[in-house]
Amino acid sequence: MAYAKLGRTSSQRKALLRDLVTDLILNERIETTEAKAKELRPVVEKMVTLGKRGDLHARRQAAAFVRNEVDVESDQDAVQKLFADIAPRFEERQGGYTRILKVGPRRGDGAPMAIIEFV
Repeated sequence: MAYAKLGRTSSQRKALLRDLVTDLILNERIETTEAKAKELRPVVEKMVTLGKRGDLHARRQAAAFVRNEVDVESDQDAVQKLFADIAPRFEERQGGYTRILKVGPRRGDGAPMAIIEFV
């Protein structure tokens, strides 16, 4: 499967996707460029699938990728929120956990922007 390089080295790209996944799990909706949203979607879907599995190995696999950030309101870290809140919502759903909404060009450089959120 081909993927977008997003103008970054592989380590920078991995760090970017880790940050975006963590932010999406904590906020459940983020605004980013279309290209980043399209690259983010399969990674987030995999994290939700791990959350649905729910066993210790899946939790450790998710924890190895998702950053260790804490949600201010619920006082849960991202992995806890993924396994406790987000994954149970999609228990009966077979994939397609996110939606990408295009919102038009960014003011500074005209980059096409999009909102990615959980369904």
